[in-house]
Amino acid sequence: MGKLTVFVLLVLLVAVAGGGAFLATWEIPAPISNVEKVLPDDQFPR
Repeated sequence: MGKLTVFVLLVLLVAVAGGGAFLATWEIPAPISNVEKVLPDDQFPR
């Protein structure tokens, strides 16, 4: 039972380390979308 627990913990550690390395090196593209919003003139002081 002890060897099985060590094996499962080792597999989880490798999976977490692999996932962290993947996320650290993954170049996620920034979302590209135009946002146009009309602001009323009443919001700005003169």
